[in-house]
Amino acid sequence: MGLSVYNIKKWYKMLTGNSIMHVNQDMGKCFVPGKLEGYFNNMTEKVTKDPETLEKKTIPMTTDEVAGVVYFPVAIFQYGLGAFDLYLMTKEEKYISQFWNCVEFAVGNQEESGAWNNFGFVYPEAPYGSMCQGEGASLLLRAYKVTGEKQYLERAQKAIEFMLKPLAQGGTSKYEGEDVLFCEFTNKPIVLNGWIFSLYGLYDLTLVDRNEKYKTALDTAVKSLVKHLGDFDNGYWSMYDMKGKITSPFYHNLHIAQLEALHLTFGNAQFKETQEKFESYKNKQINRNRAFIKKVVQKIAD
Repeated sequence: MGLSVYNIKKWYKMLTGNSIMHVNQDMGKCFVPGKLEGYFNNMTEKVTKDPETLEKKTIPMTTDEVAGVVYFPVAIFQYGLGAFDLYLMTKEEKYISQFWNCVEFAVGNQEESGAWNNFGFVYPEAPYGSMCQGEGASLLLRAYKVTGEKQYLERAQKAIEFMLKPLAQGGTSKYEGEDVLFCEFTNKPIVLNGWIFSLYGLYDLTLVDRNEKYKTALDTAVKSLVKHLGDFDNGYWSMYDMKGKITSPFYHNLHIAQLEALHLTFGNAQFKETQEKFESYKNKQINRNRAFIKKVVQKIAD
């Protein structure tokens, strides 16, 4: 990534809460464990802090340092999930209209394999990712819930089927013995928040499709995540990935909220224990300072 004017501005926006990619994502405002209602994490600020997109009734665009302005599926899916929650909260037509704009993008840009080209503009050799597949499935399943139209369910199924394919077969899952690890990036180390967002999509599918293979895949995925939670804990802060990259304050808070949602959903005590541990880290100034310094050093060294 390196130290450039573009990246300095991007990091500054993230740290000051002015990056649309890094808005507050605490517990979902309409999330109900065991039901396909609001999303697990709060994506509403993706919409409310982008008034121009809402006013123009379009889908969000993302600016990349090299590629320029692009359509970034993950950003669009998160925007759509946020719009859906806002509609549940307000019943305002402008929000459900934006939700459908995002659903239309998901349908129109899904490949025959069930995949979405998420990273092609930056990693043409590794364009797919499990987080994109999971969030796209969550978006489509809510469209299915509203309309009952089978095409949305079928597309969500295809999205998850692709997500579950092994890396060696072009998919986005890494299989290690009895474990399955979901890869937000297929060309980088495993990322915790992306792994969890991927898991959400699989869980949402099991709420609608009772096929035993999805339930088995979910059980395996949950056990695998629990087994590897310690890989994302360095003793004073949470780690962004499994190769030692520390989180920014934004991602640390996101991990806490995701773990809370996981505990409410699955009831596994280790999710709660890790959530509380990460919260305790955040409550100590020395830990926050130490993590910040390390993050800055890593960013400069990238």
